[in-house]
Amino acid sequence: MDNNKRVKLGCYGTNISMSVVGNISPILFLTFRELYGISFSLLGLLVLINFCTQLTIDLIFSFFSHKFNIAKTVKLTPVITIIGLLIYSIWPIISPETAFYGIVLGTIVFSASGGLCEVLISPVIAAIPADDPDREMSKLHSIYAWGVVGVVIFATAFLVLFGAENWYILSLILTVVPVFAAVLFAGAKIPEMETPEKVTGALSQLKNKALLTSVFAIFLGGAAECTMAQWCSGYLEEVTKIPKVFGDIFGMALFSLMLGLGRSLYAKIGKNINKVLLMCAIGATFCYFTAAISPFPILTLIACALTGFCTSMLWPGNLISASERIPHGGVFMYAMMASGGDLGASVVPQVLGIVTDKVMGNETLVDFASKMGLEAEQLGMRCGMLIGMLFPLMAIPVFISFMKEKKKA
Repeated sequence: MDNNKRVKLGCYGTNISMSVVGNISPILFLTFRELYGISFSLLGLLVLINFCTQLTIDLIFSFFSHKFNIAKTVKLTPVITIIGLLIYSIWPIISPETAFYGIVLGTIVFSASGGLCEVLISPVIAAIPADDPDREMSKLHSIYAWGVVGVVIFATAFLVLFGAENWYILSLILTVVPVFAAVLFAGAKIPEMETPEKVTGALSQLKNKALLTSVFAIFLGGAAECTMAQWCSGYLEEVTKIPKVFGDIFGMALFSLMLGLGRSLYAKIGKNINKVLLMCAIGATFCYFTAAISPFPILTLIACALTGFCTSMLWPGNLISASERIPHGGVFMYAMMASGGDLGASVVPQVLGIVTDKVMGNETLVDFASKMGLEAEQLGMRCGMLIGMLFPLMAIPVFISFMKEKKKA
């Protein structure tokens, strides 16, 4: 097999592994609660641990990438995923009374591999010669979205057919994906990538206005994408009152399906990335607003799903735009972009949760909700969704400035 093709397939497998480790815990929340008595607050902590670990890895590589052997680190990334999934799966079976500690340790380990994936896999793809690098980047990120769809459907079917008590077999089966990536990387030569020579070199790049605006843009994009990804299932269940299984399928899976569709379309026919980013931000703003105020369940469902399509390029598209605006950014640029995206993806959904709780605890607003025929939870989540709308809305002037900059250039 051609080396470049082998490296590409390894990158695709690593990105699918990221879709596994990013979504396996939310799928198993109720299973862990029923089998091990783990509280919802502790279960929610797993998602925060995931993002915080990834953000820590992003920041380490932002300033100390020159201290690492990049090629070896790329090859180790799927191996770390395998180790994390094995701890996550086996510890609770060996020691059910300390199950949560094993789940947390496994989460930390495979989340570290997720952070490495975010920082390193995109620049690897960017370093491989291609006729259209932009489309190759979009293809890489579309594979992540299709991976989420596959993981959600496969995991849901497995738990229904074989029972929640066999969840550990499910997570062990999913280790096949990083094993596939590790085998491909083992016999491949990873292309060379630029890194700052020392920490001061990295710090000097922080003065680059183009880099700072790109990091801010992907912060807004990560917030817009991941907030709906994390909220859509619960939002549909609470606001439209559909059963949980349909909330998962029509929420998480349908959102991810539209996310993958948008990225795949750009990989096939996409061009003029800054214009695409602007249209995505406008569309996402409209979808959030519609989901927040719509009184019709089917319209709310469509708005949540279409948010996946509209936010599809807000993460990979910002990477493409940044690589055009900062042509020699190298690993540092991708690490900073990953930091910005992860910060938006971790902080903003928590902000929406705080807003929802505050609204639910306000007696005046609760009385208003009852007069409108709404439950307190419904009003709270609708207000949270309106706050979520602000992030793609703020991205609109940023992308307009990118277009003006490109036109001047």
